[in-house]
Amino acid sequence: MANTPADTLAEQGAEDLPPYVVPHSREPIRILYEDNFLLIVDKPHLLLSVPGRHPLNRDSLISRLIPSFPNVAAVHRLDLDTSGLLVVPKTKATLSTLGRVFQSRAVEKTYHALVWGIVERKVGEIDLPLIADWENRPKQKVCHATGKPSLTRYEVVEYGSDCSLLKLTPVTGRSHQLRLHLKEIGHPIIGCDMYAHNEALQASSRLLLHATSLAFLHPHTNTMIKAFSPVPFTVSGWSGRRPG
Repeated sequence: MANTPADTLAEQGAEDLPPYVVPHSREPIRILYEDNFLLIVDKPHLLLSVPGRHPLNRDSLISRLIPSFPNVAAVHRLDLDTSGLLVVPKTKATLSTLGRVFQSRAVEKTYHALVWGIVERKVGEIDLPLIADWENRPKQKVCHATGKPSLTRYEVVEYGSDCSLLKLTPVTGRSHQLRLHLKEIGHPIIGCDMYAHNEALQASSRLLLHATSLAFLHPHTNTMIKAFSPVPFTVSGWSGRRPG
């Protein structure tokens, strides 16, 4: 059996290690839809969408799919910590056509997140411009002077004792948009190691963010494709802070 990144660490000199060794997810990738042009898959959390640069970080959704689908490529990505739906082109032509579909924002995407605290306004928008925080890479930051327009719509699905389950619709697709927007309104995503305060970070062993649904017009068959992945966490199942 091939070594995992963790198994290989002992064989590496310190000078050969990358700044960050990605945790190795043993969860399988679920293929929810397949045709001659594309796949729709359910990515587990702690799996990269595409291979990292260092050999210890090469395990990824794309590298796992290549043995069965040699021409797959990434047209969009999910963060390492985020689970859920991804569209994966199977041909170069589909990569090009799907790229234009995503660029024109013609893909309807929704996410669910369990956030810290009670979000009092049940439906709302977060409109804050974002830009790379170069001094704290790979983080992003809000910048009203030079940031790119970034818009997230949200809806409260359920309340817990000290948390809220939100349905999120990103109108734009900036890096870390959902994480940072929710942090900026005082409700960081539970388990977020980049933007949550320590109490919210320690309340979950994983980032409680999941890409739940996708809908788009198939670029080759002209049929509407819809996919759904159930949220793998619940308000009642969250073992985070409880008052009292």
